[in-house]
Amino acid sequence: MIKNIIRFPLTALLLLTLAAVSAQAQGKSARAGKPGAEKASAAAAPADDPEQFRRDFIKAAEEHKSSLRALATSYEGSIEKLAAQHDKLKELYTDGIIARRELEASETALAEAKAKVEVTLRELAAVEATLEAARKPPAPADVLVAAAGTRVNVNWTTGSSKIDGLIKHYGNLYGVDPYLVYCIMHQESRFGSGAVSYKGAQGLMQLMPGTAARYGVTNSFDPAQNIMGGTRYLRDLLRLFNGRVDLVLAGYNAGEGAVMKYGRRVPPYSETQNYVRIIGTRYAKGTGVQLTSKISTPAPKGGK
Repeated sequence: MIKNIIRFPLTALLLLTLAAVSAQAQGKSARAGKPGAEKASAAAAPADDPEQFRRDFIKAAEEHKSSLRALATSYEGSIEKLAAQHDKLKELYTDGIIARRELEASETALAEAKAKVEVTLRELAAVEATLEAARKPPAPADVLVAAAGTRVNVNWTTGSSKIDGLIKHYGNLYGVDPYLVYCIMHQESRFGSGAVSYKGAQGLMQLMPGTAARYGVTNSFDPAQNIMGGTRYLRDLLRLFNGRVDLVLAGYNAGEGAVMKYGRRVPPYSETQNYVRIIGTRYAKGTGVQLTSKISTPAPKGGK
């Protein structure tokens, strides 16, 4: 799972989204993993409202955009100072006062500062593109598949009656097809509660730390908390993307910001496209649901 927020620093953007709901998450952390508590907290959670979810995302993106502008301005100021210093060092070198290595060190520092500006400006452009997509009202889905609340009769088991029970409990509580939770969990961790990805995703549903905090999960290795947080995230993605399971899967893997960035389409990352294909095929085979995916133009490979 990429998540991690957009192909520029998506993780940073998602963590900024966290700031908008951090107080809420902290207030729920003590209740995480207790089935009775979520019923009350879910009704009041801003993330329950897909439009509020979108507004929070836009607000976080705008804050990130402002911080990038300030950073670019700071780097540009450093470039002016370094350039002036470098001009003086060139004169000193020409006069034989300083060694070549001092001039080369100055050239390196100036080049690095310019590179930082270029990277920051590219990130700024990416944020602006994402904001433009996020501000557009959700368009009607081409095909609505497995909207929240859908129930299908599929025989499945993780091999653990406890885990099966938790999947069914939180699926029913949050209106997410338990079989979809099962398919995602199988792909994410093969039902390993102690699984950790090289990007830091943890537990059965491979929650990134930011996502875990957002949903009040204090211990991602606790099956109840992990499944609760992952299922709530799926519910919000289902609502955000009008029940489009292909986009929900893409959002779960690459982050909802990446889906928005590419015009509410499956991002052109090989990992994400394979993720959507593998889980989507399995889910469709078990339920009869036909998924459709709009694939964007190729972009750099990304992964979690």
